[in-house]
Amino acid sequence: MMMMNTSSNFPLPDAFIKFLEENGLDPSIYASRDSLPRYIRLKPGREAKIDEIEAEFQCKLSEVGWLPSFYSLPTHVQIANSKAYQEGKVYGIDAASGAAVQALNIVPGDHVLDLCAAPGAKLCMVLDLLGDSGSVTGVDVARHRLAACRTMVQKYALGDRCRLLVADGTSFSLIPSIVLAATKLLNGSTLEKKVDVFKEWTSKRPWKERKRAEKARAASPLQILEPELIFYGQHSGVIGCTRDELYQTVSDDELYTCGYDKVLVDAECTHDGSIRHVQKFENWGWQTLQRRVLDAERTDDLTNLQFRLLSNGFRLLKAGGSLIYSTCSLTVAQNEEVIERFLLENSSAELQEIDDFRSWPCKSGQVPKTLRFDPVTSQTSGLFVAKFTKSPTF
Repeated sequence: MMMMNTSSNFPLPDAFIKFLEENGLDPSIYASRDSLPRYIRLKPGREAKIDEIEAEFQCKLSEVGWLPSFYSLPTHVQIANSKAYQEGKVYGIDAASGAAVQALNIVPGDHVLDLCAAPGAKLCMVLDLLGDSGSVTGVDVARHRLAACRTMVQKYALGDRCRLLVADGTSFSLIPSIVLAATKLLNGSTLEKKVDVFKEWTSKRPWKERKRAEKARAASPLQILEPELIFYGQHSGVIGCTRDELYQTVSDDELYTCGYDKVLVDAECTHDGSIRHVQKFENWGWQTLQRRVLDAERTDDLTNLQFRLLSNGFRLLKAGGSLIYSTCSLTVAQNEEVIERFLLENSSAELQEIDDFRSWPCKSGQVPKTLRFDPVTSQTSGLFVAKFTKSPTF
């Protein structure tokens, strides 16, 4: 297989070069991997620790002027073994991903759904922005990846208003627990005597629950039949609910009033916009890239999955709420074409201009009001971002 050098030490296979060019992408963006900074987000209230963190990293942290609480540091700096990281003062998250979360305009009291929550950095930022009211529901189809999210929210002491469910994001249908609890209170149903209610979360699940989950996985190892709750915080709305109440679903009409205020759909994609991800194929083998990124059949499957995730996320959004759709792919098929198809099939969806975009180092997408971050323009990983709102039905 012929190789083309985009830098002196990062050759790309011809097939990938062709893939990029077919999508109107300049292969030279992959030459910037050695100069692309790393990014961290400082937990609120840790501003006084900047000097201490800089001494530990042995470098100066550069404040990202267009994104609050974000700092950049040289690409060679490793943060995972640092005391600041281990003690939960900072966490790693690319600035483009931070912009996608920032675009949701989360305010205290919001009920937020992160429909593709793993590996968890954006979920942590959502929880940081939420503060001491509202709730966050994190969903992911991969149990082991969602378990990593659970570790993160516990490490950063952010889990109080969070619940995490292993579920298929294309069919997930649970409303916020706190909304359910408030509705039940208005209806007076909280006066009823309850048995087998959820108590304070513990990692040691009851024997019956473990057996039920094991039986379900054994019966359908490749299919998730019911969401599996793997974590919930003290004020996430779960405690005091029965199992039937928690897994109660509502009609699409009811979702207009009791759905989520904000939804984030950072959909599964080919990850071709991430230089560091593409770099891994040097070790994995370029044949793996052919299968995971370039294969047309896989791409078709992905775009259908992305459309279904976006459609279900929007279904769960309440009227007047906001949804962000993003991918770390730079291809038109996984971005503009997905949202154009979605808009054609959802008359209540309106594409919104993102408030802060004029101060952000990014380009406009091929569809007006959408944004694209890339390593050359933005000094971040590649990311596509689109924002929608749901209008009421009449």
